[in-house]
Amino acid sequence: MISRLSGILVDRRENVVLLESNGVTYELLVPAAILHQLDGQLQPDQVVRFVTYHYHHVEPSRSVPILIGFMNEIEREFFERFITVSGIGPRAAVRALKQPIPVIARAIDDGNLELLRSLPGIGPQRAKEIVAKLQGKVGKFALIPDAPATSSNGSAYVETSGAAEALEILLQLQYKKPEAQLMIKNALTRDADLSTAEEILNAVYKQKSLGR
Repeated sequence: MISRLSGILVDRRENVVLLESNGVTYELLVPAAILHQLDGQLQPDQVVRFVTYHYHHVEPSRSVPILIGFMNEIEREFFERFITVSGIGPRAAVRALKQPIPVIARAIDDGNLELLRSLPGIGPQRAKEIVAKLQGKVGKFALIPDAPATSSNGSAYVETSGAAEALEILLQLQYKKPEAQLMIKNALTRDADLSTAEEILNAVYKQKSLGR
């Protein structure tokens, strides 16, 4: 199973990049939302690193290995959650993820069917199924910043296993440590019963969506 891949960028096309690594050229499917993040950064002969989702597309007479590329594990985790929706396979998900992941995550959490229907290959019924399956479970992905976060003055918070995991995830999302600690502290102050990282991050997202 290939979980990470780095190599020299050979070519880039719609939803596809070619990477040469140790004399072997790999084709990676990459959602448009991920490629758009890299606009102006990907140059020919540049070394690029991807976190990958590796699966086999099974056809009647053959099994074809497929690699799908992401910039970090958080994006791959959202993809893995997205394909748990009935009728959305890996290839369909690659086509559908044309909007930035935090935008899609917010649409799911808000029940914004109009935005979800605008994604390639996602019709009205599939949009409803996405919301039914994932609403309330994607808050941390909505926290992916659109731009590098600026530092904030933070303060100490109660160090629990859930808070520690939530902090680690926010740091992966490129939040500054003091800012992340403050967001977690505020969430726990409002609801001391939050225990898991998932609960804490959903609460953090709700605070941000309300402008708190």
